[in-house]
Amino acid sequence: MSKERQRREALVYHAKPRPGKTEVVPTKKYESQRDLALAYSPGVAIPCLEIDKNKNDVYKYTNKGNLVAVISNGTAVLGLGDIGPEASKPVMEGKGLLFKIFADIDVFDIEIDAKDPEKFIEAVKAIAPTFGGINLEDIKSPEAFEIERRLKEELDIPVMHDDQHGTAIISAAALINALELAEKKIDAVKIVVSGAGAAAISCTKLYHAFGAKLENIIMLDSKGVIRKDRENLSPEKKQFATNRDINTLEESMHDADVFIGLSKPDIVSPQMLLDMEDNPIVFAMANPDPEIGYDLACKTRDDIIMATGRSDTPNQVNNVLGFPFIFRGALDVRATNINEDMKMAAVKALAELAKESVPEQVNLVYDETRLSFGKNYIIPKPFDPRLITTVPPAVAKAAMDSGVAKEPIEDWGRYKETLENRLGNSQKMIRILHDRAKAAPKRLIFAEADHMDVLKAAQIVFEEGIAYPILMGNRATIESLCEAIDFNEEIEIIDPKEDRHAEDRNLYASLFWKEQKRKGYTLYDTQRLMWERNYYAAMMIKNGDADAMISGYSRSYRSVVKPILETISKAKGVKRVAATNLMLTKSGPLFLSDTTINVEPSAKELAKIGQMAGYTAKLFGIEPVIAMLSFSNFGSSRFPQAKKVSQAVSILHRSNPDLTVDGPIQSDFALNKELLQKGFPFSALSNKKVNVLIFPNLDAANITYKLMKELNEAKSIGPILMGLSEPVHVLQLGASVEEIVNMSAVAVIDAQSKNK
Repeated sequence: MSKERQRREALVYHAKPRPGKTEVVPTKKYESQRDLALAYSPGVAIPCLEIDKNKNDVYKYTNKGNLVAVISNGTAVLGLGDIGPEASKPVMEGKGLLFKIFADIDVFDIEIDAKDPEKFIEAVKAIAPTFGGINLEDIKSPEAFEIERRLKEELDIPVMHDDQHGTAIISAAALINALELAEKKIDAVKIVVSGAGAAAISCTKLYHAFGAKLENIIMLDSKGVIRKDRENLSPEKKQFATNRDINTLEESMHDADVFIGLSKPDIVSPQMLLDMEDNPIVFAMANPDPEIGYDLACKTRDDIIMATGRSDTPNQVNNVLGFPFIFRGALDVRATNINEDMKMAAVKALAELAKESVPEQVNLVYDETRLSFGKNYIIPKPFDPRLITTVPPAVAKAAMDSGVAKEPIEDWGRYKETLENRLGNSQKMIRILHDRAKAAPKRLIFAEADHMDVLKAAQIVFEEGIAYPILMGNRATIESLCEAIDFNEEIEIIDPKEDRHAEDRNLYASLFWKEQKRKGYTLYDTQRLMWERNYYAAMMIKNGDADAMISGYSRSYRSVVKPILETISKAKGVKRVAATNLMLTKSGPLFLSDTTINVEPSAKELAKIGQMAGYTAKLFGIEPVIAMLSFSNFGSSRFPQAKKVSQAVSILHRSNPDLTVDGPIQSDFALNKELLQKGFPFSALSNKKVNVLIFPNLDAANITYKLMKELNEAKSIGPILMGLSEPVHVLQLGASVEEIVNMSAVAVIDAQSKNK
C-alpha cells in the first residue's frame, strides 16, 4: 500500500462514518417516562443522597468502578514527540479502545493543555472523583516520574503511567523465562540497558526488584554510558550509574548476558552480539525498528533468545498483555493504588502462563502446530483468551495481600467466571479470523468483482494480506471500478467470456463433462456453462488454478449454490451439504445450523449437520458444546418433530462419543446455564457454555439467525458451507463490504485446513 493511500485510509477510518473511535452507550432502560424519571429528575436525587451519606456508595450507584481515565498532555506521543494535547487525542482514544476490547473497561480520554507538572497534577486531582483508575500516557520524562509519584501519593485510586510500567512488566516476565531457558540466575547476569527514558528506567527498576544486582547493570543514554562521574544526572539515572571505566555500547556488550533495548534502530552490530556470553538474551524493543533486526540477530547467534516490540517476530513485548488486565484486577477489588506487589504479581502470572499448554485457538491464530514454552515462546500471545482469567486474579490477590484492596474477592470461582463472560466481544473473534488468514494467504476468487462492494472488499483483503484476490467478471467494468477506488495493484482479472480464456473454458468443460455426462449433460452443454462465472470459478478451484472462491453478492442463494454443488464434490463421508452461520453475540460466538440448505432434515441428516458444525467450530479454535434444539426438553413431547431430534442425539452419542452434545432442548434452557442446571442437572450440557445450536429445520434456523442479526445487532459470518471437498462459500444477497471481507477470511482459513 502506498503511503498516500495509507494516509487517506487512516484519515477516513478516523473520520467516517462518525468522527473518533469511541462512544458513550446507556446501560439502563430509557424508553418510558418512568425510566427517564428514574435516570434523572426526580429519581436521581435518591442515589445522590445515599452517596452524600456514604461516599463509597458512588461505586454502587455509578460507573466509577469500571471507568478509567486515559490522560495525556501530548508531550511524548508514540514516535511523534511533543505534538500537543489535541494531536494526541487519536492515540488516547485508541488506548481506550484497547481497554474495552481486551478487559471490558470503559474509558474517557482526557487531554490536558499543561506542560507544567504542577498544573497537570492539579488538573488530574480535580477530575479524579469521576474515575476508578487513571492511566497516564505519553508524558515526557523526567516530568513523568514526578507526576506519577505525586498522583499515586495524593489520590486513593489506581494510577499507572503505562509507558513506564507496561513495558517493564511484560519484559520482566519474558526475562524471567528467558533466564530459565538460558540456565542463568538473575542475580548473576550482566545487563546492558540502552535507553534511559521512562520505560527503560522502569524496566531496570523492576528487574532489580526481581533480584538483578545494581553493580551488574550498565545503562546508556544518548551521551553514552551513565557513569557516576558524569555531571547533572537526574535522580532516576543516578541510581543506575556505574563505576566501571567504560564509555560506549560496544564496550558494554563485552561478556554481557542480557541486552535491553529501548532506544534507537540498528545500533547493535553482529560483532556486539558475538562479544556477549553464551545463550545471550536480547530484547531489542525500539519501535518500529529494533536495535538489531530479528533475522540478523538469529543468523549471528544460534543460541540467542530474542524478543522485540514487533508483531511479526516471536516474543513480542506488547503492552496490551499488561495494562488492560492490571487495571481490571485493580478495579475489581477497588484497590487504592497499583503497587509493586501487584506489578510483580502480573509479571509472575504472565511468566507462568507461557509455560502452560496453549489452547488450540491460540495455535490457530498464529498458524502454529503447537506453541510451547521455549526460545520462540517466552511470553503469552496477545490473543490468548486465558489472559483475562490469569492476570486480573493475580493482581487482585496481590492487592488484597498487600492491604490496598477495599472490596476483597471472596468467591474466586465466580470471579473467574465473571471475567470469562467479559470476553463476549465480536471484534476480537473477527481479528482472530483475519490474523489466521494472514498467516498463510491463499488465491481467492471474487466471482462478482464487477460490483463495487465486492471490489472494495477485495481491495481490503489484498491490502491487509488476508488473501491474493483473483477478480472475476466483466474486465472493462472491473478496470473502471479499480480506477475509481485507486486499486491499481497488479491483480489478476478473469472474464470467462473473453477469447483469451477459450482454452481454459474448453479444458474445464471437458473435465466437467466427464463427471456429468451420465446426468443429462452433453459436451456442448458443459462448454456453454463455462461461460458462466460460477461454473468457471468452481472449476478453477477443482483444477487447482485457485485455492478458494466466494460468490453470491448479486444473485439468489439457490442460483449460486446449484453450480457449486454440481461442480464440487462432497467431502468424504458426507451425503448432504449443510450451512452454518457464526453469530458474534455479546455473550460470545454461536454457530447456528443449518441456516440455508436442508429444509426438513431427517434424524440421520440432523446428526450429520451436528457433527459437521462441531468440526467447523473446531476449525475456528472453539471446542464445540452442541445443543440440539426443539420445542420440548429431553423427551417431554411425543410429537414426531421432537422424536426426530431425540434420535439425532442418540446417533451422535453412538457415532461421536467425544462430542459434547445433548437434546432435545429448548433454546432458553440451552443458553441459560442456571436454568439448565436447575431443571436438568443430568444433561451433558449442564454447567457448560453452549456455542453450537442445531435447529430441527430450515425455517427455525434461518428465521432465528436473521432475527438475531437485525434485533440484537449480532454480527453474522456466513452462511459457511459445510461438507464440500473444496473451500467454496456463498455470500448472502447484498452482503456488506465488511461481511464479504469476513467471509474471505473464512474461505482462506477453510483452504488452509483442507490443504493440511
